Amino acid sequence: VQLQASGGGLVQAGGALSLSCAASGRIFSSHIMGWFRQPPGKEREFVALIRWGTGSTLYANSVKGRFTISRDKAENTVYLQMNSLKPGDTAVYYCGRSRSEYSIRDLHYDSWGQGTQVTVSS
Repeated sequence: VQLQASGGGLVQAGGALSLSCAASGRIFSSHIMGWFRQPPGKEREFVALIRWGTGSTLYANSVKGRFTISRDKAENTVYLQMNSLKPGDTAVYYCGRSRSEYSIRDLHYDSWGQGTQVTVSS
């Protein structure tokens, strides 16, 4: 499956952005779609994931209550709604697909989008 992430941009602290990750190719119920991010000078870190079939979700503590992951099966797209953004959310955001691992570790994801930059100014 090929993934195409979009929706990044520049926003002030307290603002909101919505990211999209469009998939070409079939996504199966067992697949997990995840959002990760890589802040400047840091390693890539887990943000949120959703199981395609059940819609069950998991969030990093740092974004819980502010970010919402969702998926639209008809559109083959995963979304990340980001509210109450903070400067610490500044990063390149990536979407990825795991075939079966309900995992917060990026090594379990075998397909990745190209990344979209999110910059939050103070």
